[in-house]
Amino acid sequence: MKNGLKLHYSWMRKIDPSQGKCLGDGTLNDGDRVEIGPTPLAFAEWREAGLELPDLAAMRAARHRRLTDAIAARGYAGLLLFDPLNIRYATDTTNMQLWNTHNPFRAVLLCVDGYMVLWDYKNAPFLAKQNPLIRESRSGADMFYFARGDRISSAAEAFAAEVVDLLLHHAPGETRLGIDKIQPTGLDAIRCAGLKYCDGEEVTEKTRAIKTEHELRAMRCAIHSCERSMAAMEIFARSEIPNGGVTEDDVWAVLHAENVKRGGEWIETRLLTSGSRTNPWFQECGPREISENEILAFDTDLIGPYGICADLSRTWWIGDDKAPSHMRESYAEAVEHIRYNTALLRPGRHMEDLTRSLHVLPKKYQALKYSSPIHGVGMCDEWPLIAYPDRLIKGAFETVLDSGLTLCVEALVGEVGGDHMVKLEDQGVVIKDGFETISTYPFDERFVF
Repeated sequence: MKNGLKLHYSWMRKIDPSQGKCLGDGTLNDGDRVEIGPTPLAFAEWREAGLELPDLAAMRAARHRRLTDAIAARGYAGLLLFDPLNIRYATDTTNMQLWNTHNPFRAVLLCVDGYMVLWDYKNAPFLAKQNPLIRESRSGADMFYFARGDRISSAAEAFAAEVVDLLLHHAPGETRLGIDKIQPTGLDAIRCAGLKYCDGEEVTEKTRAIKTEHELRAMRCAIHSCERSMAAMEIFARSEIPNGGVTEDDVWAVLHAENVKRGGEWIETRLLTSGSRTNPWFQECGPREISENEILAFDTDLIGPYGICADLSRTWWIGDDKAPSHMRESYAEAVEHIRYNTALLRPGRHMEDLTRSLHVLPKKYQALKYSSPIHGVGMCDEWPLIAYPDRLIKGAFETVLDSGLTLCVEALVGEVGGDHMVKLEDQGVVIKDGFETISTYPFDERFVF
């Protein structure tokens, strides 16, 4: 007993007894890993499913090599990163990721010779200890008003001076620097210090797009955990909604909880709605009580284990009978849209050619079709975006599909002023002879058409 509470054994357990000295992903099995990682529940489910786990050291080394090669190919001195997801890609470290998105206190400089420096929270240099590719851990990249008040300029000048000094040693004579997202004062200081701004986001988006072997293993694990979490959400929805009093928020909370139970990290949106609130799409879940014999649709937008996105969508009919015929018609069109467009994906296909070849939804569904039928995915929604023909911007995506490119294929089907929308989405990877869909969650048989 402690403070009147009975201690559960899991509160005291330091290791996963089913593993050896190291866990399957190469991390120490001491129950005290610094980085966010999968839980024993996730490892057990992956083992049962026969999934191969990523070797995190190999994954980090491959990412470091890809980024360094990309910097050299463009003739840059280095790459300066502030976006938390780019930092995660370059270092595989995290620190208050969501807070950091609106209070940018972290930065990474990867020099063209591979030397990498991480600026982190002042009292948190230990967060980088698991990655020996990070050669230095510093602080002082916080160039925003909350942290620096009316002395932002001096902080930015000091930071820029550090960057210049590092590049003098690791990229002598080079002044072009790729930068992704930097505070305006910081950019001014970088330029005043004699460095030339180049688009670092172009570097990271294209580098992140093609996944290595161990990234694909991590993605398969993340999708599996997401689908187990979806299953728990579906069981809850189908069993509890008929009893009354269950809100959209109640259902969505199950997905959050199940994701965290498996070592997942966060969910980027709240895209779950029911009944007529599914139309128009992009309303987010709220206190509406869901009734039996209603439609429920969602988009996971889930950042799961290893910081990998599982971006899946499903639409369910909550009731024992089939959905109404007009909803079954929309559902059939959404399924066909995904199947047809998935069959188009293969290495060497030009993205604009792909746009011109897409499945065409009937006229009554055109106005509310999704923003894009296909998009990249990795640590979040990523480059590229495959547009519908009427939304194509010439020259925006002048490239071809390549093996290892991970994509989501999706459909949004409904009519203006209608009583529903159907949202479906699957995730997979371009392979040498086509496309492999990794997600496996079944479509709802209540929409059988």
